[in-house]
Amino acid sequence: MTRLVALDVGSSSVRAVAYDEHGRAEPGDARLLTAELDAEGLVEACRAVLSEVGEGDLLAVSCFWHSLIAVDRHDRPLTPVLSWRDLAGGEPPKLDPVGYHRRTGCFLHPAYWPAKVLRLAQQGVEAARFLSFGDFLLLRLTGELRTSISTASGTGLYDPNRCTWDEETLDALGIDPSQLAPVSDDPIGNVYPALGDGACSNVGVGATGRDRAAVMIGTSGAARVVYAANRAEPRAGLFLYRLDERRFCEGGALSDGGNLHAWLLATLRDVDGGALDTSHLDEQPPGAHGLVFLPFLGGERSLGWDPSRRGMIDGLSFATTTRDIAQAALEAVCYRFADVLEALEPVESIVATGGALLASPAWVQILADVLGRPVEVSAVEEGSARGAALIALERLGSPAPPAPIDHVVEPRLDRHEIHLHAIAEQRARMQTEETS
Repeated sequence: MTRLVALDVGSSSVRAVAYDEHGRAEPGDARLLTAELDAEGLVEACRAVLSEVGEGDLLAVSCFWHSLIAVDRHDRPLTPVLSWRDLAGGEPPKLDPVGYHRRTGCFLHPAYWPAKVLRLAQQGVEAARFLSFGDFLLLRLTGELRTSISTASGTGLYDPNRCTWDEETLDALGIDPSQLAPVSDDPIGNVYPALGDGACSNVGVGATGRDRAAVMIGTSGAARVVYAANRAEPRAGLFLYRLDERRFCEGGALSDGGNLHAWLLATLRDVDGGALDTSHLDEQPPGAHGLVFLPFLGGERSLGWDPSRRGMIDGLSFATTTRDIAQAALEAVCYRFADVLEALEPVESIVATGGALLASPAWVQILADVLGRPVEVSAVEEGSARGAALIALERLGSPAPPAPIDHVVEPRLDRHEIHLHAIAEQRARMQTEETS
């Protein structure tokens, strides 16, 4: 009997779940909310949930993509954990954006490593090595350093087709490959190197194949497909990472997701002064609020990758209510997903996942209405953890069990027609903002 423990390190919590050799989760998972940016503190949070779940024969890890820690020659952190939300830093002047995207599948956007590395150099940080948090965690758990193909592909320094560090990018940043973790998916002892959480989530909820996309809203949002291929070409506005040597992960990311919903709840109040209730926003007529909402409070990633873009609400009047604003915001996020999924075509089926989306049936219904197609609601609570476990079991030769679907939300096609006009209006407003 094999007992496998999966650790999922997210941007707002860490979780540990134990699975048997058939991919069935044991009861009694452990979860710890954390906004920890101290690398050693986050390691201790991981140790805490692992201790609560207990030891396994194998440890599989899913970790948030794009994180960066500069360390000294003794592998002591010189910086906090810099995540995709850290948007300071500019574009490296020696890199051509088009060629860079073609080679790495990433963008010259501060979510990725090049801008962060450049900023740290300008600040006088003398790093011996640059690691992701997943690399740092593996080092602390095993005493050895390694990074997975998946994690490397999310740095912006890696060529996902050649499966090697991109020399042109390293040269532009003045980085030697010895300053980066060795790339290998092989385990160290019984611990596998961390995989990117987005790719793990797709596997965990059964969204694999070019025609089956996962739409995830957690802290942020993403629409992704995972598929097997020998080679893939990055498409306009979309990232292209790796899951492993056989599979790619392609899609688009939104900086505004569950964090936008949390901002609405913290900022807006109902007429009676109570907390805003967003539970039945799908029952309000779409478009009746007369608002155009640009959901870029955290800057833009897909499809334009403009970190300086900011959110906007247009059309406010004395008749506008807080629920109108909240409805327009949730609809606006779905409009961005519509554009990402159009760029990802052909997509035939969609699985909804992520804590913020699964907690809001109204948001799922709005998403189905906007897309004009059925949305399958995942019954998997911990998609990234389950995905990491299934990938580890797959490497042992164990077949992956199917991912359960809780229910299917059908679109209301009369509302879909209204949303199509609103999508066009959002696109036009974005173009106006770009040229102003």
